[in-house]
Amino acid sequence: MGESNSDSVVPVKRPARRSALCTVALAALLGMGLQPVAARAETVVERAARTGVITLGGRTDAAPYSFLDDKQEVVGLSIDVANRIAAEVGAYLGRPVKILFQPSTDSSQLFSQVSRGEVDLACGAQFTWEREMFVDFTLPFSLSGIRVLSRSGQLSGSPESLAGRRIGAISGSLGEAAVKNVQPKAVAVPVAGIPQGFAALQAGKLDGLAGDSILLATTLRRSGAQGFELVPQQPFVRYAVGCILPENNSTFSNLANLAIAKLLQGYINGNPSATDTVSQWLGPKSLLQLPPELIKDYFSTVLLTREQILIPAEPAPSK
Repeated sequence: MGESNSDSVVPVKRPARRSALCTVALAALLGMGLQPVAARAETVVERAARTGVITLGGRTDAAPYSFLDDKQEVVGLSIDVANRIAAEVGAYLGRPVKILFQPSTDSSQLFSQVSRGEVDLACGAQFTWEREMFVDFTLPFSLSGIRVLSRSGQLSGSPESLAGRRIGAISGSLGEAAVKNVQPKAVAVPVAGIPQGFAALQAGKLDGLAGDSILLATTLRRSGAQGFELVPQQPFVRYAVGCILPENNSTFSNLANLAIAKLLQGYINGNPSATDTVSQWLGPKSLLQLPPELIKDYFSTVLLTREQILIPAEPAPSK
């Protein structure tokens, strides 16, 4: 190719073009900066730092986890665990943090409230993989399963014994699902809660009441009623019981797990405060009267999935 005639070439003002492009780009960037940006949701720990409060959702008829005592105050293992979590968050923040209890009559709705961040925490929750898709679970502090409470000798708990029988269960609960899976021909009867279902069972309106073994056993022993039993001997399904919290709250999850791990390790070590808490609701001092060695074995198994917690021994209470 021959050389071009420089006299015939129109000179290009490149600096001016660059300036124009830069002006357009800058305007675009400034324009982007003026667009509204979605605010990041406040985490549970950030809200606790601002308000000094963690909201705890739960039922008031789910002994031994959360229920009303003779003074109409909410008590139970879930409340004690939640208070320990609040104390752990408070230590992290360097300020007092308290639990604000929000009663709920619908367990399924409670999971939705936690998932949406309307409630910060709920304890005594039954673990399922489906629920894990929408909320985060802490370390468990209890182990339970689904069984059926019935009059002694009336049901064996086998699939055949449930066919055509009126079996009560809380709508949408694991108890309802377990009975449908074991015996589709059982007659499902919705109940508002375990106490209401047990009253219907006593009145002869139900042949059995399906639900959490610990809740059923505690309800039965609190009533003092005789002539009832839990069947079958082995639960239809077993699961861990712990706390749930909104997803994507890693700091809160870590602090909650640490608080629960300290409780479990404290019980194993024989620390008085941890021993009293667990014994009052699950162990020898409770209506369930579970053997301490059984509880320690389970707690040890839970801690083996994470790490042994080194906590100082507590002095024995003065007499």
